Amino acid sequence: MARGLGNITKMDPAELKMLKTRIDITTAIMVALIAILVVRLWHLQIRKGTEYAQLSENNRTRIQYIAAPRGNVLDRNGEIIIANRPLFNVVWIREDAPHPDEVLKQLAKILKLDISVLLDRIRAGADHPRYLPTRLKENIDWETLIAIENNAYRLPGVQVEVVPSRDYLYGEMASHLLGYLGEINQQELDANKDGTYMPGDLIGKGGIEKLFDRYLRGEKGQSFMEVDVRGFVQKRLKAQEAVPGNDLQLTVDIGLQEAAETAMGDRAGAVVAMEVNTGRILALTSLPALPLHEFSGGIPGNVWQQLLNDIKTPLINKPIQGQYPPGSTYKIVTALAGLSEKVITPDTTFFCSGSINFGNRSYGCWKKGGHGAVSLHRALAESCDVYFYQVGQKLGPDVIARYANSLGLGIKSGITLENEKAGNIPTTAWKLKRFKEPWQDGETFSIAIGQGFDLATPLQICRMTAAIANGGTLYRPQFIAAVKDSSGAFVSQFKPVVDGTSLGSPRTMQIIRDGLAGAVNEPHGTATTAKLENVIVAGKTGTAQVVRLAQYQATSESKVPYKYRDHAWFTCFAPFDKPQIVVTVLVEHGGHGGSAAAPVAKAVLTRYFEMHPPEVVPAEPAAPPATP
Repeated sequence: MARGLGNITKMDPAELKMLKTRIDITTAIMVALIAILVVRLWHLQIRKGTEYAQLSENNRTRIQYIAAPRGNVLDRNGEIIIANRPLFNVVWIREDAPHPDEVLKQLAKILKLDISVLLDRIRAGADHPRYLPTRLKENIDWETLIAIENNAYRLPGVQVEVVPSRDYLYGEMASHLLGYLGEINQQELDANKDGTYMPGDLIGKGGIEKLFDRYLRGEKGQSFMEVDVRGFVQKRLKAQEAVPGNDLQLTVDIGLQEAAETAMGDRAGAVVAMEVNTGRILALTSLPALPLHEFSGGIPGNVWQQLLNDIKTPLINKPIQGQYPPGSTYKIVTALAGLSEKVITPDTTFFCSGSINFGNRSYGCWKKGGHGAVSLHRALAESCDVYFYQVGQKLGPDVIARYANSLGLGIKSGITLENEKAGNIPTTAWKLKRFKEPWQDGETFSIAIGQGFDLATPLQICRMTAAIANGGTLYRPQFIAAVKDSSGAFVSQFKPVVDGTSLGSPRTMQIIRDGLAGAVNEPHGTATTAKLENVIVAGKTGTAQVVRLAQYQATSESKVPYKYRDHAWFTCFAPFDKPQIVVTVLVEHGGHGGSAAAPVAKAVLTRYFEMHPPEVVPAEPAAPPATP
């Protein structure tokens, strides 16, 4: 070792090599760590930078969807029938609820609900994104709203949303036609392919609200808010306003609708009023009405069960779904077929002794003592059963069915309402297929007067009467006049649609109309209770037998159990010379058409002609006085 180097000794080459290896390894590790850090930073800042920036922004901002005001529903005169009012709902946002158990306990006390009810609602929305609100209770009152706001600091994740709800300005009037709103269910969400709807949305569940939802609903708005870690709003950033839905203008006259429902009172049944020469519906009544105020917030189970068990069947939309034997209103069809097929003339008479024997059975007339010698005019005016038994026997079921179909019976009318029924007009082929039995001649007696296998809806009878009144044109029933946007501009307008022409000549139609005028205006007519002073009304009564039970044959109507009483029909048009309006009334288990149904039609006609006074023919000018 050299002396100048003091105590430094010469290192062993092996040690030097080992030291160098350690330095290289350390350097490599440091380089690798730095490389990993750089790659990670690149991944976070460059590759995923936008995504994480958005997530970070979402932690700070919240999007609240603003429900659009639904369009109003107006009657033909512009009177608002359905408008909007604010509805306050309690909603739950899971993303903002770090301790849900404690929050739900507090909330259950405020809402006066069992906590299991809230948990069921939360479980139902478990598959929805955590940031979307789950509705826990609808339509809370002011007291509950104030309690929630005062305890907001103890209820993270709980909010009160304000949504537009329906305000039925005429209560439950026209409830089956108008329909109602309800919260969207999972099945409806799954069918929503374009993403229009979201969990918790209110959508149309029946009637106009459902069928025209796409017009009424509008477009949601959005509100962007800055929130803190507990989900409480700090400030609003920006907003996109909701677009209101379109208004629907109906052909219905709310004044006539009110007259019909008032005249029916608490009785079950249907009233249909229609323009003779357009098919536009003026009133469409189904009673009992639906409790729209119960349906709007989610109908309670006990209320739903009461509706299901109600003997008056309020859940059926009776003008289009109620299928009843048409009774003597069907004699219009038999008369049309008889005249057109020339098996009778207006002067053909049959003798009515009160019954007619066929085979080993006697078929009675409603008038026990009989009508005597009866022509077609008297048979229609006084509704002689024996006359039409014999006309029907000459025609046969298949010929009668052909004329009935041409008047719109036995087929759906095409009205834009759900689950319309077609009724039933029997033929020999139908019976063979349905019962595997041939037609019996005695069955023709029953169908000729609207009993037996015959079934029709009130809307079909109304449409048939309109065709007789206007000379044979069959219009499709319509109840929407126009769709308008929020500024009042037309989006769509609907014109009358002709579906066909009935069988029978204009002369034949006139003969039948004369007989129907006699039913209302002649002393022995069956519908004199529908007579008006200044307008000539023409119509036909009907009594539809529900069931024939021997023990009630000699019992007064009031003592027969409700479900066994006959249905009461009346269908009419006016004015006789220039028909404008058709009214058809069906009173379930009401007894006789002249006493139960005709007065209802009279009330509707009275209201109509108060609003549309008939043309008054000016009197001939007086002769000048003689010159002295």
